[in-house]
Amino acid sequence: MPLLSVAIVTRNEEDNLARTLASVAWADQIIVVDSGSTDGTVEIARRANATVLERPWPGFAAQKNFAIAQCTSEWVLSLDADEELSTNLQQEIRQILSSEPSVDAFYLKRRNFFLGRWIRHGGFYPDAKLRLFRRGAPHPLEFEQRLVHETIRPHGKTATLQFDLIHHAYPTLESYIEHMDRYSSLGAQMLVEKGRAPTGIFAFLAHVLFIPALAFKWNYIFRLGILDGREGLLQHLYHAGYSSWKYAKAWDLARKPRS
Repeated sequence: MPLLSVAIVTRNEEDNLARTLASVAWADQIIVVDSGSTDGTVEIARRANATVLERPWPGFAAQKNFAIAQCTSEWVLSLDADEELSTNLQQEIRQILSSEPSVDAFYLKRRNFFLGRWIRHGGFYPDAKLRLFRRGAPHPLEFEQRLVHETIRPHGKTATLQFDLIHHAYPTLESYIEHMDRYSSLGAQMLVEKGRAPTGIFAFLAHVLFIPALAFKWNYIFRLGILDGREGLLQHLYHAGYSSWKYAKAWDLARKPRS
């Protein structure tokens, strides 16, 4: 059985995908599931000898789980198209998988870049994500079905690798604001579905005003986000804004009559 499959979902990722694929070119299998890219994403994937499957977008978790289901190797590495393995992490994964590890899943420490700067403080590093797991484990792992911020919950023993997964998240301020606007809308929908929209005045003030302000103060000052310069200031300011937008949008959705 092949040792490692890589699962990636894409849509219009020509600016990122070649870098990602180059960092896993040594893997036994690369699965790219694309949802209607109109740029050069699919061509880039095919030139890298990836298996490309085209499928309409059903949501983050469902698309990633579909990609994982296409993998045939003993181990699966799930990556976003704007992530890459550092050289040291590539070597570490190859060494560990060849040694028959005793655990069934590994967390990868994620090094987040914002406007080209590594955000080291304020709770953004290490941003550990469970991404590498044994496909044939007793309890197969998959992403939880949720609209946004999908995660894999482990079963059994896990470990954390030493070296970093590099996340080229937001190269421009415009891309970050667009992303937060879209994610806050999905997060608001989740809050409404769970009955957690801030309909009362005190809940509204807490979640839209006070909690985001306190979170900014905590992360930017007490967790030393201030050390990440202007990029750190913008990251923490607008991340707090994202939380405020999410709850404000949930309140707005909840007060509207449903058709």
